[in-house]
Amino acid sequence: MKHVHVVSQVEPGSIGEEMGIGPGDKLLGINGNEISDVFDYYYYMEAEEVLLLIEKPDGEQWELEIEKDEDESLGLQFEQSLMDEYRSCRNKCMFCFIDQMPEGMRDTLYFKDDDSRLSFLQGNYITLTNMSEEDVERIVRYHLEPINISFQTTNPELRCRMLHNRFAGDALKKVDILYQGGIQMNGQIVLCKGVNDKDELERSIRDLTGYLPFLRSVSVVPVGLTKYRDGLYPLEPFTKEDAREVLKTIHAWQDKVYEEYGIHFIHAGDEWYILAEEELPEEQRYDGYLQLENGVGMLRLLFDEFEEGLKALEGDLRKREISLATGRLAYPYLKRMLGRLREKFPNVLVRLYPIENHFFGERITVSGLITGQDLTEQLKGKELGAALLLPCNMLRIGEEVFLDDFTVQDVENALQVPVDIVKSSGQDFINAVLGPHTD
Repeated sequence: MKHVHVVSQVEPGSIGEEMGIGPGDKLLGINGNEISDVFDYYYYMEAEEVLLLIEKPDGEQWELEIEKDEDESLGLQFEQSLMDEYRSCRNKCMFCFIDQMPEGMRDTLYFKDDDSRLSFLQGNYITLTNMSEEDVERIVRYHLEPINISFQTTNPELRCRMLHNRFAGDALKKVDILYQGGIQMNGQIVLCKGVNDKDELERSIRDLTGYLPFLRSVSVVPVGLTKYRDGLYPLEPFTKEDAREVLKTIHAWQDKVYEEYGIHFIHAGDEWYILAEEELPEEQRYDGYLQLENGVGMLRLLFDEFEEGLKALEGDLRKREISLATGRLAYPYLKRMLGRLREKFPNVLVRLYPIENHFFGERITVSGLITGQDLTEQLKGKELGAALLLPCNMLRIGEEVFLDDFTVQDVENALQVPVDIVKSSGQDFINAVLGPHTD
């Protein structure tokens, strides 16, 4: 057999551990089938009875018959999470954020993935240009969903130009196969001024409604423009008037689709509302927040969770003086929330600091792209109180490291203040601001 998958970890108490599987063992096959990647693994592991072929480090091969529940895991992790090599992007998109990164950052930040398996496992968005017909057929056969697709436009010629890939237009035909196979999908349009907006946006939304109900949602987000665009396509930032026009288009289509399907389908990223200086939509417009990772509804969800949590509190006279740093995008909403909090807790003083993104450029306003060096430079000498609160999205997942490799410890040392990392919910925000209550 060609494909051999080395076990890296076995969860304590799992079926894998009970069967004597350990790190360093090799998975050679399941039910007589070779496992080429994680798609195969998930598919064959759905059976209630599986026969594993395992090779121990000394070369001895074990056949393990296992009975389990259909959705029960063996608790195995492999040296390669995809059980195969990652597939890098073959496009040269005019809006690619990675092409707008400065030199000298860690290597992993420059890797462009475009792997359908990451779409299924982690929710990444893919362009379909890197998928073979066999890949698409396997998704349908194994019914792996949802698959998240970066459309950008449904105009084949324009898509080729935007992705700088002559096959990008033909790749859209793969959506038809996924649709016919009943695979749930989500979509994304990165909007570029003067390229895929206005009439082209209308065309794209109209075409994409043809994939309802399997295409459950499509987000429209503005292109992120850093200051490192030398030699790249000359994209311009959107204005307030542009944002209002985009929202008008999206809201009209939401109303139209809702009448027929009972969902709003097409969603605007939070940035459009901030730029347009318009109020965020109510919760019902977001259809269960299917596009949170794309910055669609994050502020509405945070604000509503905060209001719900605040309503349950009595309020008191505890004293606390702290600081909170965020990106310019969320600043007005956090300021409003802190004002509401102070109505019940008048002695809790929070100094809120919006951080300008000098590292990537002032057009980047989200907190998730703020670096440790921007934080320390702009907060030095400021009144920070007993602690500095930072949102968790400033850090690499599972680590205390910023995009520029500054650590939380580095920031604490530079500013001489303890740093508390705040999780993403409204209740977590309340808990972090109020701190432990002592009489």
